Amino acid sequence: MRRVITVLFMLAVLMQFGIPQARAAQSEFRAYWVDAFGEGIFNEAEITKLVAQTKAANLNALVVQVGRRGDCFCNRAMMPRTQANIAPLPFDPLDSLIAKAHTEGIQVHAWIITTAIWNSLTSPLDRRHIFNQHGPSKKGGADWISLRYDGANRAGADYLLDPGHPDAADYMVSMYTSVAANYDIDGLNFDRVRLPDQNLAAFPGVSAWGYNPVAVARFNSATGRTGRPLPDDAQWAQWRRDQITNIVRKVYLETYAVKPHVRISADTITYGHGPQNAVYGTWENSRPYRETLQDWRAWMEEGILDLNIPMNYKREHCTATDQTANGCFGFNQQLMYEEWNEFTFDHQYGRQAAIGPAIYLNYIAGSVAQARKALAPSRAGNSGIGWVGYSYGTPDCYAPRAVRCRPGETQRSADVSRAELTRALTQPSEYDAVTPPVFADPAAVPGMPWKDAPTRGHARGTVQSKGGRALDQVRVDIYNAETEALVTSRTTDGQGWFGVVDLVPAKYKAVVDQAVVYGHNVTFFTVSAGTLSTVVIEARLISDRPNRQRGPDVEVVEPQEVDEQPNGER
Repeated sequence: MRRVITVLFMLAVLMQFGIPQARAAQSEFRAYWVDAFGEGIFNEAEITKLVAQTKAANLNALVVQVGRRGDCFCNRAMMPRTQANIAPLPFDPLDSLIAKAHTEGIQVHAWIITTAIWNSLTSPLDRRHIFNQHGPSKKGGADWISLRYDGANRAGADYLLDPGHPDAADYMVSMYTSVAANYDIDGLNFDRVRLPDQNLAAFPGVSAWGYNPVAVARFNSATGRTGRPLPDDAQWAQWRRDQITNIVRKVYLETYAVKPHVRISADTITYGHGPQNAVYGTWENSRPYRETLQDWRAWMEEGILDLNIPMNYKREHCTATDQTANGCFGFNQQLMYEEWNEFTFDHQYGRQAAIGPAIYLNYIAGSVAQARKALAPSRAGNSGIGWVGYSYGTPDCYAPRAVRCRPGETQRSADVSRAELTRALTQPSEYDAVTPPVFADPAAVPGMPWKDAPTRGHARGTVQSKGGRALDQVRVDIYNAETEALVTSRTTDGQGWFGVVDLVPAKYKAVVDQAVVYGHNVTFFTVSAGTLSTVVIEARLISDRPNRQRGPDVEVVEPQEVDEQPNGER
């Protein structure tokens, strides 16, 4: 008994004086991005290896590129099966990965490129491919390709769908929801849900894309303007930004209708310095907001993302005192990385964020340092939930396909680089002076309280004519029916669709803008915690009204049944 008491006393003393203790297993999101341009998911052997090496690194999730360019590394989706050199049918890369990863307790998040659909002058082999159906060879509204202000229809080598074209936007939404409906995935991951780079020197710092003629016509219809707006037109920029945001919102709610516990994430842009830096000063002056029209801060605030994964691609060795390495371009990228982490952590709005550094741009020691920073709190005390490394196929700047950290450095295989990265993350090593290692023990993926134990609900709806025609770009105001307080407003998309997330349980009314409709314009609905209510509103456009004297004939419909889906399930 005396020996036991002595041992307990000594342990207490050691803990009091700060002797390092092994870090207890915790809840963190730890993942590789797995791109579809290199090894990873092309056959069963690659998938078996991918899962084993993910497990060895004490990671618990994979963000896997199943939608590359208008195709799918899967057999059951809106997009056709990829023509990349994957194993022949009946092999389904996504099915195989889900089965093997789930056996090891590893989540699978389906990463899909949103806008880019093809990058070759030779058309896809599958006639069903969206490039063949609605590419630049089509005429009028059948051509869904985004144009630049100067008429260019390729960003670099890529052809892209235009978010301002209503049919293109609807197709982009369906790419995501079709994968969610047909596969046992844990998450959906947006990439390139924005307008592209390759802007014009004549209009610095703003997006010059989004000029599909149908998009421009819709903008003019919504604003009462004519002609073609300039790239730096603020109203035009916001309209294009809103089209992108609505795609994210629609995927969030339409996925919730099918599988409410799927985690919706996005790989977001972090160009240059963080918004808090004196270079920009505000989010609205930042490069992501202005140059790509990707308002991801607003997505987090609205709640239409569960997880923000900023692509914080910076070189840790580019410091204030050394900005001469290959790719530093005279910038303190170490500071930039820290600024974006800080901004990200402080703008989660009750959702979550996991930092996504570019391990392919860094030495392993730099990647470990960045992983620790990804798990450290901001100065305001806010923390993210984890780390996502880009990428499995390029584990450091020595690996093939990676960018050399400095000119002339020796290349080595991805397997060797990945083994070293795994050792640095999970074991004491020369790469990291801090103990215990950053991923010394396995960890569980954090839950999503707003989905696991919801206290709020959601609503979606459509506005259509009596004949069933979708009414595009009509404002719908959502009021609390008891207090008459305006909660929010939405504008319908080309399918007449609108949606609202995180409504307090209550009775609401949707009021369609009387400036554009007459007759029935009010519909009541109820929202409960964890439900998705569906509202269908039939209205008549004033522009379609027979030529007669207008009168005060607004019809208010009494409360009626709407579709309320417990837990979002059909």
